[in-house]
Amino acid sequence: MNGLLTKARQLHDLLFALVSYAQTPFLLFVRLYWGWQLAQSGWGKLHNLDKVAEFFTSLNLPAPGEMAVFIACVELFGAIFFAIGAFSRITSLVLTVNSFVDLFRSGQIHSGGPLQLPFCCAACADFWSRQGIGR
Repeated sequence: MNGLLTKARQLHDLLFALVSYAQTPFLLFVRLYWGWQLAQSGWGKLHNLDKVAEFFTSLNLPAPGEMAVFIACVELFGAIFFAIGAFSRITSLVLTVNSFVDLFRSGQIHSGGPLQLPFCCAACADFWSRQGIGR
């Protein structure tokens, strides 16, 4: 019986050593993927500021023109920082707030609409604010 427990402990330790070894490349992949998605969103908003400002006006946000520029810059530059791992905790906090405000103000939470990119952004940013960027 003691040999079986020893073997199980060795397998357990081996499994978690492999998972720990794979954690950093996995976190890098996820950071690059989510950073690319957010950068595309910010880039699109920067190139369509009039449409974004019009949408923000329909949501009754204060100063929709300035808010459109600010949000586009937060998404674009925050995503770049996020992808390269610079200031990841503060960037992820800002992206979390941005994404949750996007979800609540657009009515997707209350109406049961599709929670695609904003929900993913909020979830990933919250994850990164807790997890950090890896080793």
